[in-house]
Order: sequence, then C-alpha cells, then structure tokens
Amino acid sequence: MKHIHEECGVFGIWSPEEYDVASEAYMALYALQHRGQESCGIAVNKNGVITAHKDVGLVPDVFHRDVLNKLGDGQMAVGHVRYSTSGKPTRSDAQPLVVRHIKGNMVLAHNGALTNARELREELELSGAIFHTNNDSEVISYIITSERLRRSSIEQAIEGAMYRLKGAYSLVIMSPRKLIAVRDPNGFRPLCMGRMGDKIIFASESCALDSIGASFVRDIEPGEIVVCDRERSAASAAIAAASAICVCSSMFIMPVLIRSSKVSVYMRRVSRPVPSLPRNIL
Repeated sequence: MKHIHEECGVFGIWSPEEYDVASEAYMALYALQHRGQESCGIAVNKNGVITAHKDVGLVPDVFHRDVLNKLGDGQMAVGHVRYSTSGKPTRSDAQPLVVRHIKGNMVLAHNGALTNARELREELELSGAIFHTNNDSEVISYIITSERLRRSSIEQAIEGAMYRLKGAYSLVIMSPRKLIAVRDPNGFRPLCMGRMGDKIIFASESCALDSIGASFVRDIEPGEIVVCDRERSAASAAIAAASAICVCSSMFIMPVLIRSSKVSVYMRRVSRPVPSLPRNIL
C-alpha cells in the first residue's frame, strides 16, 4: 500500500424550508475532505425532485460556483467524499448513488465495507439485478429497494435490509420526503447528529457540523435509524445493537477535536494503552 487511505465521509441536511442546502453540503464536505480524496458528490432534493452532481477529484475542483448554482435550493441534501476500498477511482463509483425505482427515488451515501457483499451481489445477480459499479454501496441500495417493494415505508425497508447486511456501514439516505441516518448494529463507523436552528444535520464527524455553524447533539447509536420529515422532525428506531468502536478510526483518522461516541477522540487516544513492541524491532 503506497498511501494511507482514510474512511469515506457522509453528510446530510434536512430543512423545513427551502434554502441553499447545496452550499452547506459543500462546506461540510470540505471539512470532511481528509476522509476521502478520490471523488465526491452532492444530491439536492427540491420538493421531491432530486438533482445530483459527482465526479472524481477534490471538493473544490468538482464543485465550482456554477455547479452549486445548478444544484439549486432545496429542503434536503446528501453529500459524500470517497476513497475506494477496491478498484481504481471512477466517476461511476462516486457517491451519493441516485436510485430511481417504482416506489420512488432514493439517494444513498455510504461509509463502510460489507463482509457479505460478494454473497449478496451473487444473490441479486441471479435474480436479475444489473450492477454498474464494483462497490458495496450499490449492493446496499439494491437490498433496500428490494425490501421496499414488500414494505410500506422506506424506514421499514431499511430495517429489513439491516438484518441482511453484515459488516460496517454508516448511511445517509434521502427519499422524496425523508432524510434518514443509519448506523450498523456494531457501530463500526462514526455518525453524529447536529442542529442548526430548525435544521437537522447528519455527518461522519462533528467537524462538518462546526464548518456550517451547527451544534453537536449526539452520536447516532449502533443499530439506530433516525428519520427526518415534516411530520416527525427526527424520530428514532433501533434494532439490536452491540457497540464496537473502530480502533483504526479513532487512533489514526479523526482529528483530535472531533467528538465520537460521547468522548473526544483525544481522550480516547490518551486513555488507550500503548501496545508493547517485540524487542527485535525496537
């Protein structure tokens, strides 16, 4: 491995009123740039109509002012910065993914890696699914949409999908009317919630909240699904959880000022025992 890769970064914002959510997403992704430098993307939801732009490159290179203007205002936005866990960086692998299906459009931003992605992909391909990328995120989107065909709401479909997914994932999902944050039952990947007035924000790290002037509220709990819409603002549901902090994330990836699982990353680092090294490599 020539370079140390960091984790992907996800972001989502929900507002009861229409405003420039694309610019907020841009600032948040800029703050999360250290989590992924290969590609980035933003999707904006305006009254159920989704407009998206993504490409290979750094956030300032992909999103010029004219691109942000074309994305326009909206009530919700989802953003993503990526480094690839497999393959070469391509535009088709950039996120967020925009899925158009019979039950409505869905946008998905994913941080993590599934341990059963190969089995799920084979199962889906045998049932007729056609994949356009090589990443786990498309597998997750197929699982959610297949569950959606049998269930009455997107959050119920996500809950059903969580019982089929194994591994690490933090997700920000946008439907025509809802913004949803999801964290895997083990809590392997970070995901937090913030507020800015009447707006609700989800992000991989609290530095994204700071960049747009939002206040940190709490971490999304392992196995938790948080749904934002006009009826419920931020309603929560959870499946069985078994918390397991990702050691690599807290030791090497997150800046020390980031808050993670109610404890600052700095405090977690200094309280962690230093492993002893064999004498022959000292």
